[in-house]
Amino acid sequence: MRVLDEGARAAYLRRLGLDHAPDPTLATLIDIHRRHLARVPYENLGIMLGQPPSVDPLDSVARVGDVGRLGYCFHQNGAAELLLRSLGYAVERRHGHVWTGRPVPMGPFNHLVLVVEVPGEAGRWWFDVGLGDGFADPLPLADGSVTDGAGFEYTLESVGVHGWSFRHDARGTFGGVTVTSRPSDPTAVEVAHGRLASDPESPFRRLLVCQRRDAGGVETVRGVLWSRVEPGRREERELTGFEEWCSAIRDRIGLSLKGFDETDLRDLFERMLAVHHEWLASRSG
Repeated sequence: MRVLDEGARAAYLRRLGLDHAPDPTLATLIDIHRRHLARVPYENLGIMLGQPPSVDPLDSVARVGDVGRLGYCFHQNGAAELLLRSLGYAVERRHGHVWTGRPVPMGPFNHLVLVVEVPGEAGRWWFDVGLGDGFADPLPLADGSVTDGAGFEYTLESVGVHGWSFRHDARGTFGGVTVTSRPSDPTAVEVAHGRLASDPESPFRRLLVCQRRDAGGVETVRGVLWSRVEPGRREERELTGFEEWCSAIRDRIGLSLKGFDETDLRDLFERMLAVHHEWLASRSG
């Protein structure tokens, strides 16, 4: 199992706004989950620019410490697993399949799931900072519905040792997740990431998505649309200029653009603007 050195862990914790390694309590687990979601956005920017970041967890930890970027679920939860283990939590992986529409019982591996046990606490917790607009706090692994502090509702069903079924809030951007005990080891992650980051039909190759979940709701840049979703309220705005688009990604989502060439970013913006215009034309037709 890969382990963090003190320097890498300290840089990661600083990115989360922590100046020391906290004790492995339930309160700490919840705090780290909230801080991670608020400070390290979910995104596929590197993939959309043709520069997919490594899913080696140590590479991901170094990247978040350096520029504050991770990527999507394999990067986010892979890095978080190393951090949580280094703090003293017991962490297990599960195979996840995120679905839209109808539940898919045995879909391909497209989401890394973490199951966490807290020293001195009964039960298990689902820690997940890689769902984009998912839950704000870790979920206790037990059948039933949970309404978070913002008012979003989530449902867990058929919870067992090896897996469960999750239904997202109706305002979410996906339907749910099927969790099983199928392979989720580093090799399985590399294979799945290679497919999702290179297949032209992969949703991660077709549309830019940058998301930040906070205590009150979800902020998103999808293509050239900015949105803010809260229970009972939705704001949306077109980002029709390059500088406005960059500002929304950088200042509203909190995603650093450090290290990316402006020419590449402009090209991506133009591609996303064209996709948006095609979508508008299809709706009006």
